[in-house]
Amino acid sequence: MKNITVKKTKGLRGEISVPGDKSISHRALMFASIADGDTRIKGLLKGEDNMATLKAFRQMGIVIDESGDEVIVHGKGLYSLKEPDDIIDAGNSGTTIRLITGLLSGQSFFSTITGDQYLRKRPMKRVIEPLSQMGARIFGRENGNKAPLAIVGSNLKGITYNSPIASAQVKSAILLAGLYADGVTTVTEPTLSRDHTERMLAYFGAKVERKDNSVSIAGGQRLVAKDIEVPGDISSAAFFIVYALITEESDLLIKNVGINPTRSGVIDILEQMGGNLKIVNRREVCGEPVGDIRVKSSNLRGIEIKGDLIPRAIDELPVIGAAAAYAEGTTTIGDAKELRVKETDRIATLASELRAMDIAVTEREDGAVIVGGKPKGGVTLKSHGDHRIAMTMTVAASGTDGITTIEDVECIDTSFPGFEELIKKVSIQ
Repeated sequence: MKNITVKKTKGLRGEISVPGDKSISHRALMFASIADGDTRIKGLLKGEDNMATLKAFRQMGIVIDESGDEVIVHGKGLYSLKEPDDIIDAGNSGTTIRLITGLLSGQSFFSTITGDQYLRKRPMKRVIEPLSQMGARIFGRENGNKAPLAIVGSNLKGITYNSPIASAQVKSAILLAGLYADGVTTVTEPTLSRDHTERMLAYFGAKVERKDNSVSIAGGQRLVAKDIEVPGDISSAAFFIVYALITEESDLLIKNVGINPTRSGVIDILEQMGGNLKIVNRREVCGEPVGDIRVKSSNLRGIEIKGDLIPRAIDELPVIGAAAAYAEGTTTIGDAKELRVKETDRIATLASELRAMDIAVTEREDGAVIVGGKPKGGVTLKSHGDHRIAMTMTVAASGTDGITTIEDVECIDTSFPGFEELIKKVSIQ
């Protein structure tokens, strides 16, 4: 079991780039595989989650070459996938299993997909129910709610689906199935979730209609290969942003970060908390907004976080919780019940580890109340096998006295290989 030890840091200083965006990397591999022609992908995140997606498409007959920092996907078109001769293993990746399930539903073959012990506990009915309405035939444990999932490719029909939750994975699974369906498929969400799928479908030449919180796509559209440059992942950048905010002598520039407005809630939240943040060099790359983020040490204050901000910052809420531990006053997080069905119950695991640092946390069904103070160091913290909890507690320990140990951190490689080394590169001791 690998552990990280953390001692008090004066701050972070210099310039860094974080690994490529995980969500965009997944979609780049998927859409390139069913597009006509060769797609060159630069900056692809090669964490374990994205490699699970890459391996899945290789199992389905897609040739994918890796050359340095470039990946070349030799797409063969919408109907080119072949029946895999073994079970597809999504590892720890919810994006892989849910999006590929949508894609596999419209194929002409049988397939089975599963994941690790954590993924097999996560709910799948949220995608199985709408896909079944389209005519998909999917079988799994607990009446289709848990992996492994067995998928019998079927003739699909377009539907209009009002999703009870704002979830990019749900929306994307339905839209991918919609590419293979007769007619038009429309998904409406209560609030808009991240829109990388819609942007990339349009980038590959599909006609996607968007209005308010609804998105529609007609089946049978041809995707045309187009080179992609993946920006840095704002979810990964968030750990360094909070680290710099809570340590005393920080002045850090994080270059080439995706600042998609459906993902940039973490910036808005930390600015509301008093964070000294500035986005410079704004530009658009391959249909996605990108910028550089300058962050300096700041005195944070507690705020209330709820409503439309939550879907825009759902993956960053754990590290926002670390910021709240250092803020003056109380931070209240609500409308975030979705955190309970991530890689772990992130409300419970975050609360448990912050309490181990003597921070007062009250759990609520849909969030938590965190009373800021001086977190205690010199303790042992747990990752619970969750990459975001592991990195969050590393950040939380950075401003404490004593030497703190975070146990079982191999999981960090699912999304941020090189995390610890990058911290060392810019740390002021």
